[in-house]
Amino acid sequence: MRAGRQLRIKYYVEPDPAALARRAAQYFLEMAGEAVQARGRARIAISGGSTPKTTFALLADPHERWRAHMPWDSLDIYWVDERCVPPGDADSNYRMTREALLDQVPLKPEQIHRIEGELEPDVAASRYESELRNSFRLEGAESPRFDLVALGMGPDGHTASLFPHTEAIHELSRLVVANHVPQQKDSWRVTLTWPVINHASSVFFLIAGTDKAQVLNEVLTGPRDPERLPSQLIWPSSGILTLILDQAAAALLPATDGEGCGFLEKNR
Repeated sequence: MRAGRQLRIKYYVEPDPAALARRAAQYFLEMAGEAVQARGRARIAISGGSTPKTTFALLADPHERWRAHMPWDSLDIYWVDERCVPPGDADSNYRMTREALLDQVPLKPEQIHRIEGELEPDVAASRYESELRNSFRLEGAESPRFDLVALGMGPDGHTASLFPHTEAIHELSRLVVANHVPQQKDSWRVTLTWPVINHASSVFFLIAGTDKAQVLNEVLTGPRDPERLPSQLIWPSSGILTLILDQAAAALLPATDGEGCGFLEKNR
């Protein structure tokens, strides 16, 4: 994270959540296709929440075009983060993804790399780090390079399970950590660390809702304060960050062009 490195932010604004989900489904398809064409596989880390759930359902829908064109046999699915709950729990990111997507499409068990949220938090984090090292065949201090990381953003400025004023936002060396989140019912989460997220070939945010407008504007255009706004830690090594937004979330950002696309540039 060198001082002065530039970040080019490209954001697409869709009129409503339904259009947002369709734009996101197309983006997943395009990024997966590019990765498979270039490297033979697409390794994608996904996030939970209601907004990606709609996108996953579109990808799995046999009546939509994305399902037929997605290279299912060449995908590996990982998770950005997980709550420390069993896989069948209503709060499990894995359960949401399984119901919306995984049970509906031709993915083999070995293509699905879940975080074992039912374990003790530190054990789950350690096992997931081992899973990354083994599946990416990492050596020494190497970091996994995901082809695509899909993120959300909370009204408090968190992303993944990197919450304001929590220990995980200070972690630089681990791939995966357990994070205690007092403000979320005193819960524990397991999350990829932000250096791992930033190392991905492509990183994008999927954000909807009026309650995100103010914090999104602060994250993108306000002073740097990652202790309060952990989403500011997302500064991909590629120098490019993509956002797919609905009009409500984008309400305070600079106007887009005629095709619903806007640009920002940041220096650090």
